[in-house]
Parts: sequence; structure tokens; C-alpha cells
Amino acid sequence: MKPLLLLALLFAFATTSTHAQIRAGFADREVPPDPGMEVPGNYGKVIANEIHDPPKIRAAVFNDGKKRIALVGLDCLAIRRDTTQAARKLIAERTGIPAECILLTASHSHTSGPTYPFLPADFDGASPYIQELAFQKSPNANPAYLERFIPGIVDAVVAANENLQECQLSFGVGHEDKVSFNRRQRMKNGLSFSHAGRGNPDIVGYAGPIDPDVGVIGAWTKDGKPLGVIVNFSCHATTGPAAYSANWIYFLEKTIRGGLGANIPVVFLQGDCGDITQVDNLDPYAAKTGDYYGQLVGGCVGAEALKVLFRSERSAGPFPVDARSKVWRIPRRVPDADRVQRCLEITHKNPKEVGTTEWTFAKEIVLLDFLLTKEKDVEIEVNAFQVGPVVLFSVPAEYFVEYGLEFKRRSPFPISFPVELTNGCAGYVPTEEAFSEHGGGYETRMTSHSNLEITAGRQMLETGVELAKQLTPSALPEAKKAPPFKEPWPYGAVPADLR
Repeated sequence: MKPLLLLALLFAFATTSTHAQIRAGFADREVPPDPGMEVPGNYGKVIANEIHDPPKIRAAVFNDGKKRIALVGLDCLAIRRDTTQAARKLIAERTGIPAECILLTASHSHTSGPTYPFLPADFDGASPYIQELAFQKSPNANPAYLERFIPGIVDAVVAANENLQECQLSFGVGHEDKVSFNRRQRMKNGLSFSHAGRGNPDIVGYAGPIDPDVGVIGAWTKDGKPLGVIVNFSCHATTGPAAYSANWIYFLEKTIRGGLGANIPVVFLQGDCGDITQVDNLDPYAAKTGDYYGQLVGGCVGAEALKVLFRSERSAGPFPVDARSKVWRIPRRVPDADRVQRCLEITHKNPKEVGTTEWTFAKEIVLLDFLLTKEKDVEIEVNAFQVGPVVLFSVPAEYFVEYGLEFKRRSPFPISFPVELTNGCAGYVPTEEAFSEHGGGYETRMTSHSNLEITAGRQMLETGVELAKQLTPSALPEAKKAPPFKEPWPYGAVPADLR
């Protein structure tokens, strides 16, 4: 072979083996529930009959020339593990994106459609009475809604994949610390309460921190037009309204679209907010109603995201995309037999007689006791997804914010997005301190929804750090350096006129 031909072949191989220019595609799909369907997020049934704004599925696909990943934001309370597996399988079949490279994350909207928790098969074999508690006295997923929700996920990702184009990306982190609050308070009795109440004289202070970071990835065409935006922020989506809605994420999208002057998809990735909401229990003033808190949270977070987008440098890369995951099982906590019997007796009484709170938690223990006969542990998937200099640490739980903050301190990446409620849901995962003698609050109670052993949060965190360290972060884009100085601006380098 001639030397010049060999050199050309080696050059071609070297060129194709490196990452090509980054490509991105975005798409969204509306998935409105039918009036009269359930709205999940409570221990009992809640029905809505109006649509404030149709919940959406928002998808982003990235391709670095070697690998593709899909990041999908879902306007829903949570996503079941079997829903995740079904959607991933269909996406992989239609796009070729491997299942482990697809991240499905719920926004935790308490005003969304019925995707969670129970389906009829979950209580196959249960007594008629337990089935009554599960299906008549508890919230449920709706099979009819899931029949269009799953195809909506698939269609959004397929469209995003078809929309892939060469682009520039920008990355940054803003700061918004006035719209989210730790909902757990330290009390004078030494315990921690969830939502102890405005004006409660026994509150000592907040029991934990917040995460004020607004993480942003922007995608832009080669001529500078916006393609799509990804936003990561930690705050429960419990701002209302009393109708089906994406919750405050709707106002986040409106704010960003308005600021950019483009109706582009805004993919929201919920941060670790198991103990974070918009409710400030130390606020001495009365709470407001209507769309106020949705506009407040969505508008302020959206405005901060816009500042990040406008200030951040844009680059075509190369930006590697990658994904790592680990799947294992974590045991559930088990109530003792005497407690189960007492709770069963309580559920046969009128809730008004024993108190709604005691009756509700008794019902949850009875349901958990049956679920333990089917599964004594829960399948857990933790992920580390990379987009250039950003790593997403994702967990299938309502994860306390302290874990996300610790991950950021230990992450090898310049920017880290903690993301909760991904690829399944194992309920609340509090810190071990929350289970201590000074802990408490309803997030720590055993329920059919939340019941993992108390070390679960630490297990997930250590797994996430380990996975992130298997990835190689790229540098943040930098502005082009100014040319060497030659001379000052001639109009400016003149003395003042004195007369």
C-alpha cells in the first residue's frame, strides 16, 4: 500500500473514531386525562373534571456520533416500573436507542393523570376486603389512561430522534432561593414534623436545607435559534390548580418560551425534592390561592433559566453522551404481626371515630402487609447519564434533598443534576437522620408507597457516585479569547474638554 494512501486511511479512521459534532432533537406530546379520572398524589381518591393545561411528555435525544441517549420529562406524579419497561422496549424497537440509555422521569405533578400507583393485578389473590381498601379507598392508576400515556412517551421520543440535527449546546447553573422551602420543621419537643403549620409557636426552624440550583442545558441551531431546553430544579409540583395540569412546570415552560420567543419543548427534570415544596411553614402570612404559587415557582425558575441561557457560552463540542446504570433489589421494612392486626381492626371502624390520620396509616399498613406476600424487596435502578460536562444522577424515589446536595459535592463533573422519580417509583426515601430519635414526619411512615429499609438512600447515593466516576466529563464551553491588544478606541482615548 502506498504511504500516502495509508496515511489517508489512518486519518479517516482517527476522524471517525472520535466524537462527531453533537446532534440534538426535541419533541413533546400532550396526554390529557378524561374528565372524571383520578388525580393521584393523596392517600384517598381525588377526581378532576376540568383541564387547566394538558399534561405533556417532553423528550430530548442526544447523539454524539457514537451513542444516543433519551431524556424524557413526564407530567405525572410517578411512573410505575412496569410502565417504564414497556415504554423503553417500544422505544428501543422503533429507534434503536438501548433501553438503558432511556431516562423516564416524572415531574411529580399532583395535578396530572392517573399513572400511579395501583393496577388491578397488584392485588390479585387478596381478600375482597383488602381489594376494597386498595381500589375503593386508595388512589389508583387507570389502565385506559396508560394505554395512551405509554404510546405518548414512545411517540415523543421517536419524534425527537427524527428531529436530530447538528447543533450547539450551552450549560449553566442559576440560583433561585425564594420559591422553595424545606417542608420539615424542627420542633421544641426535639422531633421533626412535616408541614407543622404557619404560626405554630413550637417550630424552632427548618429541619433541612433546600437546593437553589437551577440547572440548564440549552440546544441551539447552528445559526443560533433555540431548539429546546432542559431544566433541573428541586420543588414538589403541588402548587395547584384544582384541575388537570402540569402544575408549576406549565408556567416554567411559558416563561422560557416567552423569553426566547419560540414555542420549543422544555424538558423538566425534577430534582431531589422529597422534603421540598413551595410551602413556607415559617411564613407568618396567609397562603394565597389560584394560580399564584404555580406562577411564582414556574415564573421565577423560568426567569432564572433564561438568564443562564443568555449568559452561557455555546459550542458544537465535541460533547460525549453516555449512560451507566445499576439494578438491584432493596428489602422493604416489615410491620410486625401485632401491628398489622391492630391496623386491620382500625380499618373496620369509621375514620371519624378513630381519626382520619390514624385510619389512613392503618389502611396503608394493611395494604403493605399484603404486598409483602408478593414482593419482600423492590427492584431499584440508579443511573448516571452524561451530556458533555453535565451528569444526571437519577433515582426511582421521592429522594430527600440532602442526598442530591451530597452528590454534587462528590461528583467529578463541573455540573451535576440530581433527578428523582426516574424509571420507577419506590416512594419516599428519607435520610437516616429522619428515622432517628429526632426525626419523624409522614415521609418516614411505612405505607404501601414508601417502605424501603432505612439505608436505601445511602445505597442509592454511593451507587450514583460510583457510576458517575465511570464517566469522563468534558469541559464547559469557553468564550473565544480577545485578540492581542493593539491600541485603545480612538474616540475614547481623549482628554476632557475644559472650555
